[in-house]
Parts: sequence; structure tokens; C-alpha cells
Amino acid sequence: MKLILPLIFAPLLLAQTRPPTMDDVGRANLPQQAIGANDLIAVSVYDAPELTRTVRVESDGVIRLPLLKKSIDAAGLLPRNLETAIVDALKDEEIMVAPIVKVTVVEYYSRPISVAGAVRKPLTFQATGNVTLLEALARAEGLSPEAGQEILVSRTDELVRRIPVRALIDAADPEVNLRLLGGEEIRVPEASKIYVVGNVKHPGAFPMRDGAETSVLKLLALAEGLAPYSGKLAYIYRHDPDSASKKEIEIKLDEIMKRKSPDVPLRADDVFHRRAELFGQTAMGHQHEADHDRVSDLP
Repeated sequence: MKLILPLIFAPLLLAQTRPPTMDDVGRANLPQQAIGANDLIAVSVYDAPELTRTVRVESDGVIRLPLLKKSIDAAGLLPRNLETAIVDALKDEEIMVAPIVKVTVVEYYSRPISVAGAVRKPLTFQATGNVTLLEALARAEGLSPEAGQEILVSRTDELVRRIPVRALIDAADPEVNLRLLGGEEIRVPEASKIYVVGNVKHPGAFPMRDGAETSVLKLLALAEGLAPYSGKLAYIYRHDPDSASKKEIEIKLDEIMKRKSPDVPLRADDVFHRRAELFGQTAMGHQHEADHDRVSDLP
């Protein structure tokens, strides 16, 4: 009985301790594209388990294998080209006469694509195979509600490309669905906003979408209308390009609501303030001054 147990478990122990074979190392493979620094590759040499292993490409683009005195340039080569380079190195150093080499890619680390900004899940991933701009946005779980109307795609040593969201998603234009090769940065800026404060039912910041013109009446509709006791006047606080302060623009809201005056267009970063009319004219004046001080502190 004591002799039988070692015989039973011996094959299991040998299976756990045996060196990797060519089939084992070459099993994991990714779409073939040029190898870069920090990529993890599997090198399989037939009938040479001491050379069969996974290695990471060093920062200077070379790999080192046991028994070989010289390093092998790997960066920029396709796996099949690296196979030829390893075969030549083994022959040149007279380690093997007719080596059979297989190279596969286990992990790419040299082609990062980053997606940031107004997306639901900012991330960085490696470009493997054919990756498009739409696929990158899908990996980021799509655009967030704050997204603007442009997507910025930048590559090293290239100008930033501005991709309209409507052309990419609504029109499905293949010309703007860029193919990504790795090294790209995708940024989705937030949409410009208009701010509503004061005596409205739903104050807050509202994005300007689709490049459409926004007006006072449209903004009031987004803010769910006026709250009770609203006065007849409203004010727009707008950045003055000639100074660091904000310019105050008086709006006769009562006349606009009665269609006696035209609607007033609004710009990005405008602050629309609607004050309440609870007191007499003097008190209202003091309230307006206090409100003006509070609005001046807004961005």
C-alpha cells in the first residue's frame, strides 16, 4: 500500500512541476499588432522548455531570453517578425540549429486610450484589435447628461480633432468614427450653462444644448415658471469682457410675459435673477442691492 500511493500521485506532481510547453505558452493570443514597451508576450521554442516563457518588453523596447547573450529588439515588430528575430539570434549564438519559435501577445500595455470628462465612467484601457471612437465611449458607459456637443480627440504630435456629437451618434457618420490605435486621449467637455436664481420654482444651472439659442422664456420654462409674489423686473448678470466684473442688464419681464416686449436671448454663463416683490418699493430696492451682492459672488 505504501508503494502504491506514490505511484498514483507521481503523475499529478509531475504535471504541476513540469516546465511550460510550446502549446501552454502560445495558447493566449491577442490580435496581431506592433509590439511596444511594457507589452507582455509569450515566447515558445519547440523542444526547448528553458526558453519557453512569458517575458515583458523592457522600457527600451528589447526582450531578454535565457542563454542568449544579446538582447533582442522587439518594439515596433509584429509577433511574426519577432519570431524571425529570435530564430536568427538562436542560430547566430549557436544555441540551436533549426529552432521553431512561436510568439504571441498576452497583454498590451503600450497602447493606452484614456476617456475623461463628461462620461459616465472615465477609464483608461489598452487598444487591442480594431477600436473605434464609438467603442471607446461605449466602454465609458456613454456620455453623461452634462456632456457638451463636441468630443476632443488628441494624439501625440497631432492637432486636436473636434468631433460633433450629433455627427457621431445621431447621424452615424463613419468619417468621424475614428479608428483608435492607442495613445489617444478622448475628452468630453461639459456643456455651457446658464444659472437661474431668485424667485422661480426650480432655480439651478441649466446646460445649453445643441448650440440652440436660449432665451428668457425658454429658461423660465426649464425653471418650471415663476414662484408667487414675483416682481415685474428681472436681471441678467453677464461677464464683461473689458473688466473682471459682471454687467447688470435689466429685463422688463412683465412686458415679455404679456408679449409687449420681445424675448431676450441669453448667453453661456449668464446669471438670470428674478427677485420677489414682498415689500414696498424702498424695501425692494434694499433687497435688490443685497441680491446683487450675492449674485456677484457667483462664478
